[in-house]
Amino acid sequence: MIKIECSDFFQGIKKIKSSTVDLVIADPPYFLSNNGITCKSGRIVSVNKGKWDINRGNKESFYFHYNWMKECQRVLKDTGTLWVSGTYHSIYDCGFALKLLGYHILNEITWFKPNASPSMLNRQFKAAHETLVWAKKNPKYKHTFNYEQIRNDNLFFDEINNGSNQVSSVWCIKTTPKEEKFFGYHPTQKPEVLIYRIITSSTIIGDLVLDPFMGSGTVGACCLKTGRSFIGFEKEKQFYSIAKQRLFQILENNHPHKK
Repeated sequence: MIKIECSDFFQGIKKIKSSTVDLVIADPPYFLSNNGITCKSGRIVSVNKGKWDINRGNKESFYFHYNWMKECQRVLKDTGTLWVSGTYHSIYDCGFALKLLGYHILNEITWFKPNASPSMLNRQFKAAHETLVWAKKNPKYKHTFNYEQIRNDNLFFDEINNGSNQVSSVWCIKTTPKEEKFFGYHPTQKPEVLIYRIITSSTIIGDLVLDPFMGSGTVGACCLKTGRSFIGFEKEKQFYSIAKQRLFQILENNHPHKK
């Protein structure tokens, strides 16, 4: 099953029944659009990404994260888990909101980017990582973690994890390759291998995955390729169009799921 909707998450989530979702993967706004500058392809460019990413102030930004996590808590099964990504602009708000809502944090993953953009002004350390927090809805219930499967999956091992018989909490993954942006550009698009690790480690085939902020559809693409069901919401029409084309192409190609 796949269902995508061009609507605001807070409206779309009302249609989902309580305790029906196995996994939430959220890449919410980081609220870092503050008229600053960054480096892209060797050029100095604005960090502004759109109205949806403009800093709302500390209190409003925090309650935005608190409120979408609360909605996800309702639709998650008791055995369900949630992944959320962020940088220092947002991840601390997300972590505090998780604790206030009663989620149980399982792991903090550091996504190290070996090809991260350089710091242009040399006033601070180069931003070469993002953080992902993995939490479960109810600490009393057993969550899914496919430990044996990921130990035998080559896509879980990189230059950091090679030589170890366990996958660590530091993942070395390059930024999104051009071929995954075929249908259009999204400023915060995540690489498929990152999402693949999340989905295959914390769900089983047939599980239902929810993406509250679908963007260009990376979570949906990985769900289709791994045999998971998917629901995604995206309020920006241009990004919804990219995701729709991308997912429909996978459906038309009848991509076999990975085992």
